[in-house]
Amino acid sequence: MARIVKRDRSSPYPVTIGAETKYICGCGLSKNQPFCDGTHKIAKDEPAAKLCWYDADNVCHAMEDAFPAMPLPAA
Repeated sequence: MARIVKRDRSSPYPVTIGAETKYICGCGLSKNQPFCDGTHKIAKDEPAAKLCWYDADNVCHAMEDAFPAMPLPAA
């Protein structure tokens, strides 16, 4: 599924409760929301606050700071 993402953070937020640490997605790309699945690694070289959309193959498509027409994913 395509996702529009404006990243301000390129790494997850660690949250520790008791002795267990979980990582909350900070990039908006995880398929296991709200938890991190490591997908942020594909965006590590992108500038922060860049607005783009990612297709089903996790390919980044740059956007202006608006919502222009965007192809919908196949069902």
